[in-house]
This record gives sequence, C-alpha cells and structure tokens, in this order.
Amino acid sequence: MQRNAPFDLNRFRPPAFNFNLLRWIAMGIVGLIFIFTTFFTIGPEEVGVILRFGRYVRTVNPGLNFKLPFWIETQIKVPVERQLKEEFGFRTVDSDVRSRYSDESFQEESLMLTGDLNAAEVEWIVQFRVADPYKFLFKVRKTVNTFRDMNEAVMREVVGDRSVNEVLTVGRVEIANTVSEKLQILCDQYETGIKIDQVVLQDVTPPDQVKPAFNEVNEAQQEREKLINEARSEYNKIIPKAKGDAQKMIEEAKGYAIKRVNEAKGDAAKFNSIYREYYKAPEVTRQRIYLETMNEILQKVGRKLITDERATGILPLFDLTKGGLKNE
Repeated sequence: MQRNAPFDLNRFRPPAFNFNLLRWIAMGIVGLIFIFTTFFTIGPEEVGVILRFGRYVRTVNPGLNFKLPFWIETQIKVPVERQLKEEFGFRTVDSDVRSRYSDESFQEESLMLTGDLNAAEVEWIVQFRVADPYKFLFKVRKTVNTFRDMNEAVMREVVGDRSVNEVLTVGRVEIANTVSEKLQILCDQYETGIKIDQVVLQDVTPPDQVKPAFNEVNEAQQEREKLINEARSEYNKIIPKAKGDAQKMIEEAKGYAIKRVNEAKGDAAKFNSIYREYYKAPEVTRQRIYLETMNEILQKVGRKLITDERATGILPLFDLTKGGLKNE
C-alpha cells in the first residue's frame, strides 16, 4: 500500500484558467443587457414616456420600440386608452360576477355635512382617463393622491350647498353632473392631464348613528304626503262636481229664461195678429176664436151628449154606462 506523499508548498501550482471563455461569457452578458435595455414593447392601450437620465425626451406609440441602452434612457408605460377609476367611501375587494367589498369603514372620505346641517354618508366612483401622459407624470407630484384630494374637496363643496333630502333622493344625478364639471375644471387648472368620464354616486345614506331618527322623519313625511294626497283626491272629487252642478243650474236657468221670454214674445205676437184680424172682421174672428176654444175644451171632456134642445123623452135611448154612447 502506497502512502500519500507529503504536501510541498514549493511544488504547488494553481490550475490553468481559460481567459478566452471568461471573455466570451462577459461579452454575452453585455450583449443580453444591451438587447434587454434597448428594445421594449408598448401595449395597445398604452404609450411609452422615454426619459434620458431622468429628463423627458419623447413619447412612443404602441408596438416594438427601442431606446438608448444601459439605462441611459428608461421608459414609463402610461395607460391612455384604458378607463381608470377611483372609489371613495368603499373599496372593491373582488370584481367578479358578484363583487365583494371591504368591511373596513371609510367614513373619513364619505361622511359629509349638508347645507341644512345634516350628516350624510356619500359613496361615489370617478371614472377617468389619462389624456396627457407628460402632465400626468411630471406636472403634479403624486397625481393620483392629489386627484383623490380634489375629488373629496369638490364633493364636499357640492353636497354642502344642498339639503339632505336633495342629496339622498332627487338631487343625486344633478350632484354627480356638477361634481364632474367642477372636477374637470380643477384638473385642467392643476394640469394633471386627466379627463373625467363620469362621476357616479353609489350609495347615499344617513350615518348609522342617526338612521333610526332619520327613518322616523321619513315616515312622518310620507304620512304627511299621504294625507295631503288624500285631501287633494277628495277635493278633486267634490269641488269639480259642485262646480259642474252649479254650472248646470246656471245653464238651465238661462235656458228657462230664454224659453219664457220667447214664449212671451210669441204670445204677444199671436195676440197682436189676432187683434189685427179681429179689427178687420170682429164677428168672424169672434166665431173662430169660440170654435177653437171649444175644440180645445171638448177634447178634455170624457163623454159628449149632443141633442136637439127641442127633443123630449130621449133619455131611455142613451146608454149612460161606462161603455159609451150608442146613439147620438
């Protein structure tokens, strides 16, 4: 069995190192860095903002682009075609078929004071787009935080100019439109590069501490409206009918008056015409009037017996029973 020779430091030599391999590895690493820092891709909904040593130089469109390598130029992708949104008073945890919301309270955002000194919790969403990437990135520091502060300020201003009933019921659409207009003006003044698409009020309710009292007030108001509507209904039933009856009586009286006046005028004209005829031939007119009068009177008499005044002993010939006369 052969023993190991003792270690001799004078005879020790390190293994030969391949400097050519090291050079090729270094060149490969530099080449990869060159490629990855030169070429980049911008998505279809984005633009690329190019910075050279931190200074803005240009904006590139979607697609394959290149820049100076080795971090001489860097890019920031900004979604200009995508609609963004900010939520106030609540947070969406999972946006799916059935959205889930955070249980955390955000009353510091949503609790507001109305113009009639009532409290209301206002939750809303702001949908917006980045219209100018340069302004969005460089004109305002922490643009999104500033934008949120602007939203709260404008919403509190608009809500503070209205009553709690307007905020909770009929004035929601008008409030959302007013906030959108004022917010856009403020964004333009601050040069944020943001374009407001829509402001949507999600949920507007009284605070939990005053909800019972608020519900009682609402019930009292609804009861008052109910009684007012019932009174108006009764009024609409009775008053128009009474007015119609009164108008009917007036029209009937007018018609009766016209009738009586016309009859009187007719009688007067008839009398005048008879008088004129009587003046021309008194005896003939008198006889005609007598016959006409007798004709009217005799029609009202049930039985008529016409005999000769010189006839005698004729009573047995008449049948005076209800059947009528057999002989005249």
